[in-house]
Amino acid sequence: MRVLGIDYGQARVGLAMSDPEGRMVFPRPAIKKTTRDALFAALVSLVEAENVEAVVVGLPLTLDGGDSLTTRQARNFAESLARRINAPVHLMDERLSSAEAEEQLKEAGLCSRKMKSRLDSQAATLILESWLNQNRP
Repeated sequence: MRVLGIDYGQARVGLAMSDPEGRMVFPRPAIKKTTRDALFAALVSLVEAENVEAVVVGLPLTLDGGDSLTTRQARNFAESLARRINAPVHLMDERLSSAEAEEQLKEAGLCSRKMKSRLDSQAATLILESWLNQNRP
């Protein structure tokens, strides 16, 4: 099952895609947000072109598990995306995924400029890997 992982952010939307068997996850280039319509058009196109069967959106809960403004924005984004595609949209707790993604990129030796451009998609990769690990038969 091909699954798309999304790290929803204010400026960019990080993406990751599983292989068709749902065993491996690969980062994809992030989408820079310009307009809401352009963002959804790009995502719908990707879902259709890649035959995505499910989407996982990172849910940025607070450290104590509560909601914040960013959490509500991610929920609204996921609901809007679900209305536009023919695949289920799941939410996945993503607490500390960006910090973990940044640490992984530092360990890989990326400079700050390259790290910034890849951070969102690396976070999406971690979100999708976590979801797949929890939902494998």
